[in-house]
Amino acid sequence: MDITSKSTPHWGHLCTTPAHRLQFREAYTDKGSSTNPLYDLYLHYHDTEWGVPEHDDRALFELLTLEGAQAGLSWITVLRKRETYREAFAGFDPEKVARFTEADQVALMLNPGIVRNRLKIASTIDNARAFLAIQAEFGSFDAWLWRFVEGQPIQNQLRSLADAQASTPLSDQLSKELKRRGFRFVGTTICYAFMQAAGLVNDHLTDCFRHQEVAALSSRPL
Repeated sequence: MDITSKSTPHWGHLCTTPAHRLQFREAYTDKGSSTNPLYDLYLHYHDTEWGVPEHDDRALFELLTLEGAQAGLSWITVLRKRETYREAFAGFDPEKVARFTEADQVALMLNPGIVRNRLKIASTIDNARAFLAIQAEFGSFDAWLWRFVEGQPIQNQLRSLADAQASTPLSDQLSKELKRRGFRFVGTTICYAFMQAAGLVNDHLTDCFRHQEVAALSSRPL
């Protein structure tokens, strides 16, 4: 299994039991080396962020942007560029990103620290404007988004990778509504990955220690 391949199952499912972690680490640590930056990056995100219910609008905009940037690529490609993305896109402040100009887009295309895809860069700016429109209508993007799960995370009971889904009818619905509101790079697979990352669904495998920890986290009522 190659974690740099776009066909790899979602990385959040790769760091479950101690045995899985050991196998994962050994597979991707160079001989003679005691460290593996890719493994450490995966593990930290899995153990501290993935699946945790997120209600901060700027953090939600970041997750939606990064998941969209991943389209056609591996997740690790985007995750390793995360800090540069934060610098390039004004800390993912949607108000600032919405004001980006054509000159800003040209500069971003020259930035090797992000995915230099013109359509993805332009869509991030368009998405920031659509994001602000939702905030204006509902008070926050958070308030609008969490209505899709009635304010509470869906607690899935995945026992193996074979149980994992790439999309669901709910992600279909979210994708359709985001597109209607002017968002781009929000297909149903991207939307489901976003739902997983933002904690709208708990897709940690049941034998993963994080499954119960994430399930115990309460979601703020609407």
